[in-house]
Amino acid sequence: MRLGVAERLRLAQADSGEQPWRSWGPYLAERAWGTVREDYSEHGTAWDYFPHDHARSRAYRWNDDGMGGICDDRQTFCFALGLWNGKDPILKERMFGLGGDGGNHGEDAKDYWWYQDSTPTHSWMRWRYHYPQDEFPYDELVRVNGARSREQTEYELIDTGVFDEDRFWAVTVDYAKATPKDMCIAVTVSNRGPESATLHVLPTLWFRNTWSWGAPNRPKPTIAGEPGRLAGWHRTLGSLVLEGEAGAPTLLCDNETNAQRLWGQPGTSMFPKDGINDHVIAGAPTVNPANVGTKGSLHYQVTLGPGETRTLRLRLTQGEGFDVPADLDLGAGWESVMRDRGSEADAFFAEVIPPEASAEEAAVARQGIAGLMWGKQFYHFDVKQWLTGDQGSSPPPPGRRYGRNNAWWHMNSFDVISMPDPWEYPWYAAWDLAFHCVSIARVDPGFAKAQLLLLLREWYMHPNGQIPAYEWAFGDVNPPVHAWAALRVFEIDGGRDFDFLARVMHKLLLNFTWWVNRKDVGGNNVFEGGFLGLDNVGPFDRSAALPVAGVLEQSDGTGWMAMYALNLLDMAIRLALHDRTYEDMATKFFEHFAYIAEAAYRQGLWDDEDCFFYDQLRLPDGHKLPLKVRSIVGLLPLAATTRLTAATLNRLPGLAARVRWLQHSQMEYADVISARRLSAEGRQQRLLSMVGQDQLLRILARMLDPEEFLSEYGIRTLSRAHLEKPFTVSLGGSDFTVGYEPAESTSGLFGGNSNWRGPVWMPVNYLLIEALREYAAFFGDDLMAEYPTGSQQKVPLSEVANDLSRRLISLFVPDAAGHRPIYGANETLQKHPDWKDLIVFPEYFHGDNGAGLGAWHQTGWTALVVDLILTLRR
Repeated sequence: MRLGVAERLRLAQADSGEQPWRSWGPYLAERAWGTVREDYSEHGTAWDYFPHDHARSRAYRWNDDGMGGICDDRQTFCFALGLWNGKDPILKERMFGLGGDGGNHGEDAKDYWWYQDSTPTHSWMRWRYHYPQDEFPYDELVRVNGARSREQTEYELIDTGVFDEDRFWAVTVDYAKATPKDMCIAVTVSNRGPESATLHVLPTLWFRNTWSWGAPNRPKPTIAGEPGRLAGWHRTLGSLVLEGEAGAPTLLCDNETNAQRLWGQPGTSMFPKDGINDHVIAGAPTVNPANVGTKGSLHYQVTLGPGETRTLRLRLTQGEGFDVPADLDLGAGWESVMRDRGSEADAFFAEVIPPEASAEEAAVARQGIAGLMWGKQFYHFDVKQWLTGDQGSSPPPPGRRYGRNNAWWHMNSFDVISMPDPWEYPWYAAWDLAFHCVSIARVDPGFAKAQLLLLLREWYMHPNGQIPAYEWAFGDVNPPVHAWAALRVFEIDGGRDFDFLARVMHKLLLNFTWWVNRKDVGGNNVFEGGFLGLDNVGPFDRSAALPVAGVLEQSDGTGWMAMYALNLLDMAIRLALHDRTYEDMATKFFEHFAYIAEAAYRQGLWDDEDCFFYDQLRLPDGHKLPLKVRSIVGLLPLAATTRLTAATLNRLPGLAARVRWLQHSQMEYADVISARRLSAEGRQQRLLSMVGQDQLLRILARMLDPEEFLSEYGIRTLSRAHLEKPFTVSLGGSDFTVGYEPAESTSGLFGGNSNWRGPVWMPVNYLLIEALREYAAFFGDDLMAEYPTGSQQKVPLSEVANDLSRRLISLFVPDAAGHRPIYGANETLQKHPDWKDLIVFPEYFHGDNGAGLGAWHQTGWTALVVDLILTLRR
């Protein structure tokens, strides 16, 4: 059997249910602190509810966290790494960072770690962390960032000087599965400093605390320790063993809250969750002398000279029932598993990544896929339970029933879900997830399809048809990209799984109807939408009450809905070619698209003089005030486009008849459905688009202008023309202004580190590239655009799409000087051999120089660069 086939066989076995290869994975979050689930404050101030300093002492209600960790898909057990450099005031058991109220640009992780590798079944994984040898500057990071304004950059760990002279430990954890529930683990520590140093390494196994909540007298699991070995028993899991090198001391405590430390009250255990921390740091008698508990560590003290490396061998295995496995093979068998899984991973990715990709592009693609795989997290949240409180526990404050997410009482999540970022966004976001699935489908289409279906299930989708947005406010409105993602995943998977497509479409009919009923206040086919994920893109918060009476009619909301109608049209056509009962749905969405596209012009969203789409305020007296901000809002209508072929219309005569009727009997819709031409293969085709050929070229003249949207690294979110000419509107006695900001926002109006006022964002760039490819497939080389605007050089739209792809890919690969634009001016990250090839996938990018900004591990939608590489180089 070829090595590359081994991982595909595991995927097939997982999809069929033959072998549970996905049952163990990197599903342990890197942050539980500061999440809505763990917030029981009166007013929903999650960041303030308890400080990071409490995290080591508090047993969490809904999930757990750790560093470089794994767990089962129900998070019954957790395994992660603990470290201590001998100087820190606490063990390094979780990443440190600042909450939304502590960072000068919102929440911000202050550690350095990387997801280097992972196969889709997690048969092979690699994680990397850089740990300072001097005391971690917790207080300095809090103090300096708290004193900085939004006009200043963030103060990062590397800025403190703690990595000077390479005084750090390079820590790598490799995982390799012998079977679905037998994991070989290598923890490799390297002393990069100039002097001999000692590192305490604490591989830690614990059971998630499920016994302190809800029904009383739930049986507790047990972990018992003996030198070099931890053995656990759980009523549903059975037995579990973590084995390390012989003789390693074991430290045991309980995964229960230290109530004495936090609140000065007696707790339920004499050896609470932070007992191992207190014992290692201060020698306190806080570990159980009987060597039993629900949390245990193997304790290694590794002393290495400058440049020396040591690898610790571990193995984590689930037994049969409650029988504890005998001594585990940490010798030749362990070596064989580690070697074979690494080789199989290399072969698997050699088949995924085209040989035409450069070595640097291949490395970006592989680490991007790794980030997606490590971003899969166990997510547990019973909203009704959270709103009403647990039996036997203090009830939530009264305001809880009327505050955040109170209308989402039906939601009960207990799933592994792809997260935007395991630290800064450790909860799913609906439109992020849709983009994740496109790149995930390149390696694991089964998981991608399951994820898209999950959010449409009855325990997620609201009974009224709304798809939940994200944990901070399930009722916020995200762009409707689920149908688009389902089509892309369907195509990537080979275009054969019609059962999947039908299941998605049935639920999306409910969601489309919710949009039409809830977000078209005037019933005029122009949509409001609200927030739509674009926090800072407008002059005021689009999800809040307007500064004056009226309705905000949105160009992006209308464009999204036109795109949604076309996606459902495409979906219905594919299904109708196999089952004619779907043909009626095709005609419905064909007509609905025409209504929306025509209304955008009739209702005044298109400004013919400026050649752009704008949001507008429709006032109670009927007057309309256009908000002439040239932003991504006005470019998104480009994405509402598809083609109808003559072959399709010949096979679906009912749809063909409706097209002819609308074209000849309802002339106002002719502009959006009448463009016809022969394809490159000589077949008749029809373009359905919100923009005709003339509008397309006029919009592209702005989009491809370096003085407006086009940067060296993709399309900016806001026109650079607003740098010199900010847009200002006076409403209700106040002025609201939008100016171009290429990096982090200087406004705190929208909270967090969200900023759409200039930087390059991967998801909207990706959609625009997709749209250009669709226009190119229709017009071919007959339609050329000046690129860049002002260059007097005209190229086909396909080449524009290819070059935009190259610009986005160039963010991550070294340039001629060996610099990756994502790392900006940081010389350590750019040149140091221990850092320069470790790649992160930032949330967004500086609009002028491409530096990575926002969350640094948002591989989710930023991993669309993987799809760009595979598409461009295939």
